[in-house]
Amino acid sequence: MVTTHTSQSAERFAEIPEAFINPHKLSSTILREYDIRGTVGKDLSREDAYAIGLSFGYLVKEVGGFHVCVGRDGRHSSPALSKALIAGLTQVGITVTDIGLCPTPMVYFADRALNTHGAIMVTGSHNPPDQNGFKMVWQHKPFFGKQIQRLGAVAASGIFHKSLSKLESLDISQAYCYRMLESCKILKEPKVAWDPGNGAAGEILEKLLPLLPGEHILINAKIDGDFPSHHPDPTVPENLEQLTQKILENNCDYGFAFDGDGDRVGVVDNKGQILWGDQLLALLAEELLESSPGATIIADVKASQVLFDHVEAKGGNPLMWKTGHSLIKNKITSTGALLAGEMSGHIFFADSYYGFDDAIYAAIRLMNCFESRGKRVSELRDGLPKVLNTPELRFPCEEDQKFGFIERIKAYVEKKRFEYSDVDGVRVKCHDGWWLLRASNTQAVLVARCEAPDEKRLELVKNHLRTSLRKCEIPMPPDFH
Repeated sequence: MVTTHTSQSAERFAEIPEAFINPHKLSSTILREYDIRGTVGKDLSREDAYAIGLSFGYLVKEVGGFHVCVGRDGRHSSPALSKALIAGLTQVGITVTDIGLCPTPMVYFADRALNTHGAIMVTGSHNPPDQNGFKMVWQHKPFFGKQIQRLGAVAASGIFHKSLSKLESLDISQAYCYRMLESCKILKEPKVAWDPGNGAAGEILEKLLPLLPGEHILINAKIDGDFPSHHPDPTVPENLEQLTQKILENNCDYGFAFDGDGDRVGVVDNKGQILWGDQLLALLAEELLESSPGATIIADVKASQVLFDHVEAKGGNPLMWKTGHSLIKNKITSTGALLAGEMSGHIFFADSYYGFDDAIYAAIRLMNCFESRGKRVSELRDGLPKVLNTPELRFPCEEDQKFGFIERIKAYVEKKRFEYSDVDGVRVKCHDGWWLLRASNTQAVLVARCEAPDEKRLELVKNHLRTSLRKCEIPMPPDFH
């Protein structure tokens, strides 16, 4: 049940200066591939948020839409940015449903539940506390790439007309919890630890966990934009130390961690071992393919070859695709894939859910998967094929050079007739393993990764990458020479 708390006129935001209806240039550095993101007070301001609201509202109305839902995370800058964003939307005649402080997936859920024409989440995701930004949905699909660039052009044009609008505040937490419970098929009573890392998922977990079967231990639930316990990024092992300690101290079956806005999940088993994104996807794929043989399952280009081979061996159709949550969601729609995931912990279900990345929903589905197998999670993890791989190797690189370097390495591997994929950067097979070099879409870096069956062959793969980088005159960090 969706409950309306208050409804009020957009005149509440009349203190926004009239001058801001004029053209406004957004910094090109904040207009990213998947979202809009910057450092508050440096290249992202309240005025920028207002201009983004005006521009997104203009684009929604351009195709006949009029209703947008908005949410925000727990960062200190999020209330002011959200207020300015909503002011911009309402100024151009958009009806806004403000769902307040929540994880990003609740905004995606509200977009579907309320059948809105667009949605915006004010969030800095897992980035440092002084950063913030906007994740956007357009007609139930991700708003990214060229669409973000067009939004910037619209803001700079100033082609806006004031119009009447309506603003309402809505609490959808109960409806969201009911949707999570609807997917919970657990018949056992697991003991589970949860760590939202003082991020935006804390409050909804406090409401949801008492409704789930089993015993649940929740830490770092208080939403705090300073992230005092640890940085909210579950792909970094140090950030999982508190969760691991809690699991071992309390003899838990497993535990879940979340990033700052609750759309990425990390998992630690009963022995304190981390299960990475591709390992989680392998286990989920096994379960899905039992009921949907032949299903297409997508993983990003950084995932282990073991995953793609595993999906194929279980009768599925593995598909390697570009890294990035918006790109993956778009590919799910175009291919009809039922499951997708990234090494970063984004997991997407389209079999009986909406196809977007919801880490709380992913945790429920993982609990179903774990409890239906009749084994400890450590046993499930140890039963997966073993490989060795490097963590992500990040090479600092100027923004205006990184994509040129990728073209240079691609030309080199083509000349050498290496077996490779150019789905996202260049991924080369060699010595029974592979290496990847791609340009980050969010930072001024090149990203590399290597994988092989054992230490000896992993070193051969790393040497193959080193030689290729040298031949192409691509700079490497000192610790990789």
